[in-house]
Amino acid sequence: MIIVDVTVVPKGGAFSVMVKDGKVKVHLRSPPENNKANIELVKELGKALKCDVRILSGMKSRHKKLELGLDKEEWERYLHSLSRGSPCG
Repeated sequence: MIIVDVTVVPKGGAFSVMVKDGKVKVHLRSPPENNKANIELVKELGKALKCDVRILSGMKSRHKKLELGLDKEEWERYLHSLSRGSPCG
């Protein structure tokens, strides 16, 4: 398990994950109302990473702390693939 910080952009177009200056930003299709953006974040990021995703903090914030069912090396490999222009999921 690894804990990571991400920033989400609700209603940000298609689901995508980007890394800029070492920070992870996740664009979501869903609006932030009725927990829709959080549900999409957990579902789509879990699908992209092929692991469990759990929100530890930031349920009502754009800045979230997530627990991922990956080890540090797998997470770094995923981030590296994003920086090389691979699809995000």
